[in-house]
Order: sequence, then structure tokens, then C-alpha cells
Amino acid sequence: MKIKKILVTQPRPQIEKSPYFDLEKNHNVHVDFRPFIHVEDIAASEFRRQKIAILDHTAVIFTSRIAIDHFFRLAKEMRLTIPETMKYFCISEATAFYLQKHITYRKRKIFYANGTFDDLITIAKKYSNENFFLPLSDIHKQEIPDKLTKEKFKFSKAILYKTVSSDLSDLQCDSYDVIVFFTPADIASLKQNFPNFQQNDTLIASFGTTTAKAVTDAGFRLDIPAPAPKAPSMATALEQFIKKHNKK
Repeated sequence: MKIKKILVTQPRPQIEKSPYFDLEKNHNVHVDFRPFIHVEDIAASEFRRQKIAILDHTAVIFTSRIAIDHFFRLAKEMRLTIPETMKYFCISEATAFYLQKHITYRKRKIFYANGTFDDLITIAKKYSNENFFLPLSDIHKQEIPDKLTKEKFKFSKAILYKTVSSDLSDLQCDSYDVIVFFTPADIASLKQNFPNFQQNDTLIASFGTTTAKAVTDAGFRLDIPAPAPKAPSMATALEQFIKKHNKK
């Protein structure tokens, strides 16, 4: 059986140049995009139950653009004025630049890492006296707060938004040759939406070690893992698999 249809459990890329579009063009396959999860707000009343005061903190750690949006959304809902002295530590340069959506960039103290949390910690260590605010989803990598605790940072972990399963009732998973997953929450959504799903000949691809573990823990077979030494991206792993598989 040749691979003809692929389902990617993420939104369709908004850019014209995407490796998934190249897959379609170069290997005569069809790629559909359908997010298996989405983010929902946590209301100010729900946040208050966490008993964390944003303005008690002197710095914020942002690991995503979504965290930025929800931090400022919640501040607005609670009618808080974030002081200009607040420092912002971002996981990447792109995340830092996204702050311009909410604040005057040039007037703030903004720091960014190379895309890894370890690098962000190295930068933040120079400001170890700060009281950090860490906005997260209810589903997050526990290693993030764990590393801050290990390095003895003073910080508060706050849940500002939640990740929930999308309604996939109109989707026919068994019509795809490959389904691509990126987070454990994607696997949970599959189980929730299709409790009787049988993998059979459907190939499962996953990105990252935690997602790979979620696949196998759910009782599924992992056929295309990424990243790999010769396949740093999911698209590359798919391309290599298709080249080999479709020759048969």
C-alpha cells in the first residue's frame, strides 16, 4: 500500500512555502490539516482561585505566543496596569518580537533565548533576584517549572489557559494512510473522539519523545518517529519514509 493521504493534527500553515506543501508537490500525496486540540480562556474569576497576584512579580517568562496573548488578556480583564519596569524573558527572538502586539517594545526590558529553555535559564540567572511569573496551559511540560525550582528561582506557576480536545465527529481517521501527532494532548483527543479507533494499517507519526511515549502508552504502534539523526523535522521524516515506502 502506497502512502497517498496524510493527516497533520495542526492548523494549515499560513505561509506559502511549507515543507508539507513540498511533500504534496514532490511525492504526489495529499496532506490535510486538522487541529486535534484548541486553547480556551481561563476567566479572571478562575485565575483568582489560584491566589497569585501578577503585580507581585517583577519579571515574566514566556514560552509561547499563546502565553503572551493570555497574560495580557487576563491583565486587561482584571484591569491591571503592567508596569513599564516589568522584565520579559522569552524562549526565542520571534516570541520576543510578538510582544509588540501588546506593549511598546523599545520601552521595555526584554530578553530572549535561542529557542531552548536551558538557554533561557542561563540568561535569567543574571537576574536571579527577580520574582518571576510563569504563565502556562493546564497541560504543560513539567520540566519547565522543575528546572526553575532546581535552579532556585523565585517564581509562581500560573495556569492562564487550558488545552482541550476539539470536536472531530466529522472526521474519518481510517481514511488516512498516515496520521501525524505533535503532543500527548493530540493522542488524548484521538482517544476521546474515537474511543473505538483501531490502528490496523494506519501509520502513526509523532514528533518528540513525550508524544512518542503517549502513542505507545495508548496502545498504538509508532511507525514514523521524529526528530531523528537524519530527520530533524517531521516533514523530513515523512519524506524519507514516503521515498522508501512508495518504492515498494
